[in-house]
Amino acid sequence: MSKVDRDVVVAGAGPAGVAAAVALAARIGAERILCLDKARFPRDKPCGGGLTGHAHAAMAALGLRVRVPRVPCVQGRIVYGSSRHDVALERPVDIVRRREFDADLVEQARERGIEIVTGEGMADFTVDGAAGQVAIRTTRGRHLIARALVGADGAGSRVRRAVSADDRPPLRLFQAEVDTPPELAEQVAGRMIYDFSLMARGLRGYLWLFPAPDGRLNVGAMHTTSIKKSGAEIEALLRDGLAPYGIVLRDEARGWPAWRFRSRARLGAPHLICVGDAAGIDALTGEGIAVGLEHGPIAADAVERALATGDFRFVDYGRAVRRAVVGRELALDARLAAMLYAPRTANLWLSLILFDRRVQQLYAARVSGSEVLADRGGALLAALARHAVTAPGRLARLRAAA
Repeated sequence: MSKVDRDVVVAGAGPAGVAAAVALAARIGAERILCLDKARFPRDKPCGGGLTGHAHAAMAALGLRVRVPRVPCVQGRIVYGSSRHDVALERPVDIVRRREFDADLVEQARERGIEIVTGEGMADFTVDGAAGQVAIRTTRGRHLIARALVGADGAGSRVRRAVSADDRPPLRLFQAEVDTPPELAEQVAGRMIYDFSLMARGLRGYLWLFPAPDGRLNVGAMHTTSIKKSGAEIEALLRDGLAPYGIVLRDEARGWPAWRFRSRARLGAPHLICVGDAAGIDALTGEGIAVGLEHGPIAADAVERALATGDFRFVDYGRAVRRAVVGRELALDARLAAMLYAPRTANLWLSLILFDRRVQQLYAARVSGSEVLADRGGALLAALARHAVTAPGRLARLRAAA
């Protein structure tokens, strides 16, 4: 048995890694934790940058604050062709730049005494079950010994690959930040736009336009893989979808993959645990910030318990995530995404989202953080009952709007 350098190494210093480290520091002490990230902060991170009510609640629970420029959005707009529907948000969603937001989270963790080493990531690792340790080699060639390794290392997570194989193709997202066209400024002032018009052309997802700090605009597209499309095809659809808004993309868009949360996927293995993008993001919206922040305390509870008992199998961690609000919401959204983005049923469920005011209000409350949609089974069943009666008319309206 080798000498342990730190009880816990966290691979990745994005929101999920910081949340896990901060939550662990409050439980076991910052001196027992080391966080590594191959990037140097601030670093670019393509993302919509929306801090929902759940993200704010998770940050408050961790004692973290939003200290970077942000644009509060008090309304969401759902668009499909000529159809537009606005819905008020009980609590604003703040749009931030991930470059600034993530860097400040790292600083807040350091202010709590947590050692975060940047410019040095995890190159590989080996679990020694007999010794009860994880041997980690960093990208600088350092060798570290830990008792637990928290995988917050994103969509390309090495920890995820060791914990749970996933042969399904990932979500694809493309994002850019552009100047807001003057003629669009009023439309996006305090409003997030979700445009599903491109579903008529094979996009299985949506286009977003969010107001960003400094008068800029965060735009992007999410595509699930129920219809196979190359990155070039998705980027071309993004450009086409932005054209009616007066936005011309040149080379600004950046694409990245993301794994969808799966309720049955393993999230832990002996001495290994996954959080954030490594555990899977929201399959319906592509939301990842709140998910990662909410995973942190759940992972911290599991690691604290393992350190106290000596049982590092983490067999109950996946169950704990699934039972938590974040897991229940992710499981619901996985089911909704399977319906909305399936080629044969897309229009049926899209017409429900577009033309059922109560569904829009429920989802807005969920985004604001005042509603756990997974616990509103009765309201969702009522929406399905209404849709069973009104679907033919709604589908006709959808065709007319295209």
